[in-house]
Amino acid sequence: MSGIKVEKQGHVAVVTITNPPANTWTEESLTRLAQEVESLNDDRDIFALVLTGEGEKFFSAGADLNMFASGDKGVASTLAHVFGKAFTALANFRGVSIAAINGYAMGGGLEAAMACDIRIIESQAQVALPEAKVGLLPCGLGTQTLTRLVGEPWAKRLILCGERIGADKALEIGLVEEVTETGNAFAAAMTLAEQVADQSPVSVASSKRLIQATRSTSMEDALYRERESFVELFDYDDTTEGVNAFLEKRKPNWKNQ
Repeated sequence: MSGIKVEKQGHVAVVTITNPPANTWTEESLTRLAQEVESLNDDRDIFALVLTGEGEKFFSAGADLNMFASGDKGVASTLAHVFGKAFTALANFRGVSIAAINGYAMGGGLEAAMACDIRIIESQAQVALPEAKVGLLPCGLGTQTLTRLVGEPWAKRLILCGERIGADKALEIGLVEEVTETGNAFAAAMTLAEQVADQSPVSVASSKRLIQATRSTSMEDALYRERESFVELFDYDDTTEGVNAFLEKRKPNWKNQ
């Protein structure tokens, strides 16, 4: 059992973390996540991805700590790279990724959610990066993505002080974009994901790369890249299709090419 289930609903891929009782990550499930995301990147019919956890209590409680119990540094190195590869693949997914946080998102669970483009959380859910409580630190992009999302002071509170926060506080500090009632995060995520089908998938992929490039690119370079990317869209059939569909007052037929 890999701990990952993938289902396709129209143009949306639903990726579910399935490792009861707490949907913890294992080397196998992390490897499978990276493989599945890379496969979805090649599927021209998939425009969006929704990540959620199986059951009602946990989105994901993070790493299975049994993996680190031996204290073996070689094992730690391997697993750190597996975490990094899995969540980097998720962060670089071609389309729009949405985390439907349906319960506790702890450690690597929260890191997976932060690797997504958008996060929707249920009102009862709680999030934390408690790795330091067991002598570890977030190694699945966590120190970097959390700081980018909420700023250094709150990143320090969650990582250095081990603070656990609820849904409303997560919304207040910018860690998530929406809070729903219990049981509604997945439906809200699917509604948003299905809206992506109205957009040109080629335009979305290009725009996403530009947005994410702001993390490490100067304004001058970013604006140059923006103009170049706009012109490059005219290499794709979808650009002509989108413009003409608007002029002809009809819905575009996106081919993702």
